[in-house]
Amino acid sequence: MENNKSLKRNALLVTALSSFLTPFMGSSVIVSLPTIGRELSMDAISLSWISTAFLLSAAACLVPFGRASDIYGRKKIFILGVILDNVSSILGAAAQSGSFLIFCRVLQGIGGAMIFGTGISIVTAVYPAKDRGKALGIVLTATYVGLTLGPFIGGFLTDHFGWRSIFLSNVLIGLVILITALWKIKEEWAEARGETFDFVGSIVYVLSFVLTMYGLSLLPTMVGFMLLLPGIAGFVFFVLWISKTKNPVMEIHLFRNNRPFLFSNIAALINYSATFAITFLISLYLQYIMKLSAQQTGLILVAQPLVMAGCAAITGRLSDRIEPRILASAGMVSLVIGLFFFAFLNSESTLRYIILNLALLGFGFALFISPNTNAIMSSVEKRFYGVASGIMGTMRLIGQTFSMGIVMLMFVLYMGRNRITSEYHPHFLQSMKASFLVFALLCFIGIFASLARGKIRKDEDQPSE
Repeated sequence: MENNKSLKRNALLVTALSSFLTPFMGSSVIVSLPTIGRELSMDAISLSWISTAFLLSAAACLVPFGRASDIYGRKKIFILGVILDNVSSILGAAAQSGSFLIFCRVLQGIGGAMIFGTGISIVTAVYPAKDRGKALGIVLTATYVGLTLGPFIGGFLTDHFGWRSIFLSNVLIGLVILITALWKIKEEWAEARGETFDFVGSIVYVLSFVLTMYGLSLLPTMVGFMLLLPGIAGFVFFVLWISKTKNPVMEIHLFRNNRPFLFSNIAALINYSATFAITFLISLYLQYIMKLSAQQTGLILVAQPLVMAGCAAITGRLSDRIEPRILASAGMVSLVIGLFFFAFLNSESTLRYIILNLALLGFGFALFISPNTNAIMSSVEKRFYGVASGIMGTMRLIGQTFSMGIVMLMFVLYMGRNRITSEYHPHFLQSMKASFLVFALLCFIGIFASLARGKIRKDEDQPSE
């Protein structure tokens, strides 16, 4: 019993630290982008690829590595991911050109995919259904803490030690994770051991994903369409392939015959599509319209992830007792209200209004994400935990990309390709309001996707009174 408790504690510690690491690194790097641009002579488009390269490579590799972890061992893939993340961080810290730094971020994304696709599934494997929500809530809390601390620590490190120190701090955290995993976790999980790995399906999936997402980022140019078409054709081939393959990289029956899994992932995709760009928009609003400094803006924006961090563990625990569809749907309702309120922002809006609404959005997101994660991981067999974790992470990254795409589209429609000068402040406000209305509509649709998943918990999983 004591060994089992120790295993749970160590698995939770390692997963929580790794869940902190990636958002911390991502939000820290964003703060340092202007400094990186000056030192490495990078333009705005190149700078954007420092973040985009990570998201794209991580999203493309999540499902294949999730499946590989089910076959070869989740701890093994997790440790390899941490090693790759550390190596790419060291190389990134030594980068002397923008192109090499972007390459390092691609490697970091691959390492991140190996971590994403295994961490959640390890926690799911060691915690029984009655305690799983609480554990997942703690993991998600670590994610929000990383998002909260990233801008502050990243700014401090950049100002006092240079942007390269951010990558080196990532190595220090990675070493702690690696040592803990190797020293404290002796167990291995591979419920699909002995099954063959689908290399053809994996290659087709990765290439199709990269072509499609990169093509979308280049629309409406001709190059964008030329990349998008083979990407879509590749996905059609991929679906046909996995329908006929014995041990495919992605089990299509998880979507066909598993209503909770299908609608929980749809709800997650909608949620991230409607919420990821909130911080981006409000940051611009506070600095351009309200004339606040970057430091003041950071202090205000902390309201959302702070509430998320404070509530995620509680809502995760609640999802062990209350049906996830009820909690997650209530979270969606809160998000609809908060997004709708932000659609009325103008030059006369008060900071109190913004902070309270950010807190409401943080509460809604925490109320949604922990129960929804619990629902996804509890709706599949143990041998599919890695794939389920990978698919869930892919939904998150696709949603984040789509969210920014909506904002950019609104900028083009209302502002054109102009800088946000005082002359274009009214146009910026119009594009921001339109974005929030679209986000609110998406979340409203997401309420029904969340409710449509049906009942997750079996009667025997209900906690005894």
